Amino acid sequence: MDAKENKECLKDLRQTDPRDDKTRIEQTKGGLLRDSYCWILDHADFQRWRDDPTCQLLWIKGDAGKGKTMLLCGIIDEMEKLAAYRLTYFFCQATEAALRGATGVLRGLIYLLIVQQPCLISYVREKYDHAGKQLFEDRNAWPALSGMLTAILNDPGLDNAVLIIDALDECVDELPRLLNFIAEVSSLCRARWIVSSRNWPSIEEKLGNTTQNVRLSLELNESSISTAVQTYIRYKVRLLAQQKRYDSATRDAVEQHLVSSANGTFLWVALVCQELADSKVRKRHTLAKLKSFPPGLDSLYQRMLEHICNSIDADLCKQILAVVSVSYRPITLIELRYLVEPLGTCDDNDVEETIGSCGSLLTLRQGVIYLVHQSVKEFLVTKQFDKIFPCGIEGVHRSVSFRSLKVMSETLRRDIYGLHNPCLHIQGIRAPNPDPLAAVAYSCVYWADHIYNSSSDSKAMQEDVLQDGGAIHTFFKEKYIYWLEALSLLGSISKGVVAIQKLDSLLVGLNSLTASE
Repeated sequence: MDAKENKECLKDLRQTDPRDDKTRIEQTKGGLLRDSYCWILDHADFQRWRDDPTCQLLWIKGDAGKGKTMLLCGIIDEMEKLAAYRLTYFFCQATEAALRGATGVLRGLIYLLIVQQPCLISYVREKYDHAGKQLFEDRNAWPALSGMLTAILNDPGLDNAVLIIDALDECVDELPRLLNFIAEVSSLCRARWIVSSRNWPSIEEKLGNTTQNVRLSLELNESSISTAVQTYIRYKVRLLAQQKRYDSATRDAVEQHLVSSANGTFLWVALVCQELADSKVRKRHTLAKLKSFPPGLDSLYQRMLEHICNSIDADLCKQILAVVSVSYRPITLIELRYLVEPLGTCDDNDVEETIGSCGSLLTLRQGVIYLVHQSVKEFLVTKQFDKIFPCGIEGVHRSVSFRSLKVMSETLRRDIYGLHNPCLHIQGIRAPNPDPLAAVAYSCVYWADHIYNSSSDSKAMQEDVLQDGGAIHTFFKEKYIYWLEALSLLGSISKGVVAIQKLDSLLVGLNSLTASE
């Protein structure tokens, strides 16, 4: 097969590079500490999975914040040191569009296997040569990709393959399909699997009832987790002591309080240490500040939210939390300015300061805003709904869609990159600096998704958005071709097809509603 065509195929297959995701996750969590995960290497369940050829799947399960992701990062590092294994892995994240779907998981696993063993690309090329990139993105992507991965795992030249998937509970798009695939393929192929998730009954139903599976519950290994958390605490307190110049009494008091309140939860320790590291927290205030943090993640989130609600920026912070919670990927500072109306007159420094006012519920990395953990979104949606979503989640989707249409209408124009040549290949185009699409990139790709998810108020949608002369009709009359151009430049033209399909389904539904009245 032609090397250039193989390279093109691999580029189209790649939606994300799991190796880069692993590096980013480790950096976000402050680095991978070997002493906090090495206990699992000596655990009887892990060794049984490793040594018994009839044990095809190891399922590591535990509650939020128990360190499952870092455990898997550690396992990957340790197994990659052994030449006997061929590892491929994927980290699901519900807040990232590319990391939240079942087809994305398969693309990532296949991609990493082919990078290591290039001859395996032949299983992809069989269909790719006829369909191109759409093979990985259209409505038939799942059967195509699942067939490819099954064929690859049955390849006689692929020995000791290990597939690792973290956070199955964060695969929010077509998780049942992925669970069925794992259950079926792990029982039929020679490859071995390691997966992690929270203690969800739906996952238990699919993965917990087969004899070839090994379950390792973190809650049932309290002693090992507690020891690992204590090691993590000592590491974090040592860094804090250096940064804040604690004396030995303060350092010991901080460590003792963290140990007594952590309840085996790495995330709780990380969040409290992040708060203590804030430049506004003086050394003399450390112990008083420390005692204000209640044990338990939900209690800690509640305390942080109360602090936000008592601040001068309370309403603005709650609007930001609402928009970030419903977004389909992490949004940038400049994108947020146009999605939250009060931020429209602010510069990036003002927006960054406001993000800081949201406490440790949000984090900012390289100009991109993230929820500190998926459990924050669940806390806001299930336990603080009235505070964060006073007009309902549909109301936030509706606001984001209107703001998106507005900023796109104001920004999009013909030949926005000044290329003066419509025949250029998209892969040869570099965005200008500053990028005129930077503020509208999210809106261009996801505005229709927000329209679709705000559609429960059908009458209002019909009157304000979907009817002739409404917001969408006006936008399409004036900016439709420029929107397609922007999608092309953003490498997301397939999202335009999906957007039109979603809008069409809304119109069909609304027409049926009107006819029945």
